[in-house]
Amino acid sequence: MKESLDDAREELKRVDHMIFVSLKYTRTVDVLINILKRMIDAYDFAIEAILRYALENNLVEKMPTNPVAKVEAILNTYDDEIIRDNMELYQMFKKIVKAPEVKRINEYRRHVTLRTEIDRTKVEIHIDNITEYYNIIKEFVVYINNLVSGTES
Repeated sequence: MKESLDDAREELKRVDHMIFVSLKYTRTVDVLINILKRMIDAYDFAIEAILRYALENNLVEKMPTNPVAKVEAILNTYDDEIIRDNMELYQMFKKIVKAPEVKRINEYRRHVTLRTEIDRTKVEIHIDNITEYYNIIKEFVVYINNLVSGTES
C-alpha cells in the first residue's frame, strides 16, 4: 500500500512539472494528453493502494484485475462521495485519452484547449481545469493515504 501511494505521489510530481513548466512553455495538446496519462497513472497507483487495504481488511474477496472491475470493487466497498467523484474523474480521463477524435484549439497560446466528445458530451481540457484536476487528485491521494493509515477524519 505504502509503495503504491509513494508511486502515486511520484506521478503527481511529474504532473506538477508538466503543468507548471512544460505546458507553460510549449502549450500544446500533446502535453495536455501526456498530463492526463500521468494523472491516470497516479489514479492507478492510488486505486491499487485502496484495493490492497480492502483486501487486507477482508472488505473485498479478491483483487480485481482490470480497471473497470477495480473501480466497481471500490465503489461497492466504499460509499464515499470523495471516492465516487474521483472514480468518475478517473473514468473520464481514460475516455478522453482514448477518444477517437481530438480537436486542437489555440495551440502555442495561453488558452490551448483539447476538445473532444465522450458519451455524447463535449469536453474541453485546458490549462485552468487541468490544474484544478491536478489539485483534486493531490487531495485524493492524501485522503487515501489517511484512509489506509487509519488517520481519516
